[in-house]
Amino acid sequence: MGVTIKQINAFVAIAKSRSFAEASGQLHLSQPALSIAIKNLEEVLGGSLFTRSTRTLELTPEGKVFLPVAQRLLDDLDHAMEDISNLFSLKQGTLSMAAMPFFAASILPDILVSYQSQHPNISIRLHDIVNELVIEEVRSGRVEIGLCFHSGKDEDLEFTPLFSEELMALLPVDHPLADGDEVNWVDLFNYPFLTLLQPSSIQDTVKKVAKKLDLTFSPYIETHQLSTVGYMIASGLGVGIIPQSCHEQMIKTGAICKKLVNPVISEQVGIIHRKRHALSSAAFSMKHQIIKHYQKDIPLNNDNI
Repeated sequence: MGVTIKQINAFVAIAKSRSFAEASGQLHLSQPALSIAIKNLEEVLGGSLFTRSTRTLELTPEGKVFLPVAQRLLDDLDHAMEDISNLFSLKQGTLSMAAMPFFAASILPDILVSYQSQHPNISIRLHDIVNELVIEEVRSGRVEIGLCFHSGKDEDLEFTPLFSEELMALLPVDHPLADGDEVNWVDLFNYPFLTLLQPSSIQDTVKKVAKKLDLTFSPYIETHQLSTVGYMIASGLGVGIIPQSCHEQMIKTGAICKKLVNPVISEQVGIIHRKRHALSSAAFSMKHQIIKHYQKDIPLNNDNI
């Protein structure tokens, strides 16, 4: 039989009050129940904690050694209970999440402003990384939730769709294709192509479309940052393809965006997290905040099984 919290509480109350009667009142226990708790504790520890007489109740030498230990155990438990309570009530904690760079830069800030106003004591660790790494970070458990394109083949991950993202052509202002409202895929491939380095879901999609249209995809320049692609295209080095959400970000680089047609390609963007792993209160609240931002009528529960 192990030591119980009830026994520790009983010992500390008696040791401080030097009275079974007073400790009984503090703990709302009968004196016989209190006596049994101390007797069982002494049996587990292997000796007496109190010396008793008709008038006095004193700690034994072993009892004096055990008192600060017992008090520390109770204090640690109280602190632990308070910490867990604060986590559930979102009064403290850290949320790790990942998002594609264009989402992190163009859409997530407004969501985080709302989240911060409601939960100012929750710290956010945001990994702005390419789509494939978002999925990898979530799958490994290094982050709780991710914002990325839907791959359609991640059976171990829960995907909640948010919106569809059309791909657009990115051009220099004075480019020959810049005069019209739309750009054909075939026409775009007549010019040097700038894109993100692999792994890149956008590049993967471009490759698939190129294969269907019997086009040769051979990037002229590949970089790690979409903003770099934008500035290089704005300077006249070539053309590119970007998600629609990056439109404003790319305009700031000096490039222009055009609707990409024949075919029109769209990708689903959504929230992912691991199946069969309950989200923390902080992550669940963030998921709710993101869905609310898109006014999705999606039922929420924290039973991710």
